[in-house]
Amino acid sequence: MSVEIKPVLAFQDNYIWFVRRDGGPWVVIDPGEAGPAEAALGEEAPAAILLTHHHGDHVGGAAALKQRYDVPVYGPSDVAGVDHPLKDGDEVSLAGLTFRVMATPGHTLDHLCYALSGQTPALFSGDTLFSGGSGRLFEGSAEQLFASFRQFDDLPDKTLLCPGHEYTQGNLKFIASLGKKTPALEARMAEVAALREEGQPSVPVPLGVERQTNPFLMAKTPEELARLRKQKDQF
Repeated sequence: MSVEIKPVLAFQDNYIWFVRRDGGPWVVIDPGEAGPAEAALGEEAPAAILLTHHHGDHVGGAAALKQRYDVPVYGPSDVAGVDHPLKDGDEVSLAGLTFRVMATPGHTLDHLCYALSGQTPALFSGDTLFSGGSGRLFEGSAEQLFASFRQFDDLPDKTLLCPGHEYTQGNLKFIASLGKKTPALEARMAEVAALREEGQPSVPVPLGVERQTNPFLMAKTPEELARLRKQKDQF
């Protein structure tokens, strides 16, 4: 089984994620903008669209893609255009790929993440978890976000984190400002600097790297997570 995962840039820093097995049809995740997704797809219809939450920069292109390709749309039940509503604990099989659905409130109350199982595990985290950071608390609480992160604890370290934005360099600068540089953090900062210098995305990144470098993911209590979130918002 060969799984291909690639990010397609939308707007300034959004990623639309494409994943497929053995050269089959793509599953498209969070097409906030139709144009870049259509350019990547060409005339090849995707197997499905998965949406993580209702914000426009993640769902804005779904209607156009659905109309052009006659493709099913999976996601939170409150998102317009979703014809296959999902809930926590669901399992979705699409084009040979199996995704476990996790309800991850915090950034929004309706947020879902998708854990891809198999030999190439991946976590499509939308705006819940970023490399080096976490989503802002627009609707939910730090307690909810902390509980959402705990759902990721059983995922293997090799799981590829595939977040919704290219925020990594700014997040790493914030972490460095906390005065806790570690060899793992310094290595990640150097890696990301080289990637971005070449115009390459900083993600996906193994979840094991995030477990050594991301203070939001490593927070031991909701209170610690809330304090970090407030510091980051003021950074």
